[in-house]
Amino acid sequence: MTDGRLRRVPRQARSREKLAKVLAAADRLLGEEGVEALTTTRVAAEAGVSVGALYQYLPDRDAITEALAEVYLARLEELMDSFAEQAARETWTDPVGLLVDAFAGLYRAEPGFRALWFGRSLSDGTREADLAHKRVMATGVHRILVAQQLLRDDYPAAVACRTAFLAADAVLQEAFRGDGATELLEPVKTMLRAYLEQQPRP
Repeated sequence: MTDGRLRRVPRQARSREKLAKVLAAADRLLGEEGVEALTTTRVAAEAGVSVGALYQYLPDRDAITEALAEVYLARLEELMDSFAEQAARETWTDPVGLLVDAFAGLYRAEPGFRALWFGRSLSDGTREADLAHKRVMATGVHRILVAQQLLRDDYPAAVACRTAFLAADAVLQEAFRGDGATELLEPVKTMLRAYLEQQPRP
């Protein structure tokens, strides 16, 4: 987590462990009860720490949600980075299907992430972080498709990857919003394959 999300940066191992407990507790509450449950009092009680201890690092709900958002977005970016590294060593028969399924799996596994993103309670800081995150993810898609020799390593191809990522991200969010509409996953794969096949090859 970057220092900018915290009121105070934990230096000692014990303090870092305490902050990790707080964020894990906030994640549970968010997944089970939604953003409204993320009061400093509830999160502190769930984590088994004093409100004063929590307040040293995360003074209010926005600070808590921004810290959680950073954790969630980092997981997504780490997953994309691992795929980019893997794509440089292997040849995949269906990169689009592999990526859509992998990120759909992460959506399924992260109820807190879904509750935060779909609850329309994002702070300005979280929205800014999400914009930067989308650029990182689109760059990851471009790295993968260049490594798989499916797209050129140039600006038009990067734009195509950004467009494809934004479209896929919107559909994935809709697929897991509320009761879910996971039947959207196969059609979006078909759409993305057709779009990317229209791009100039190396």
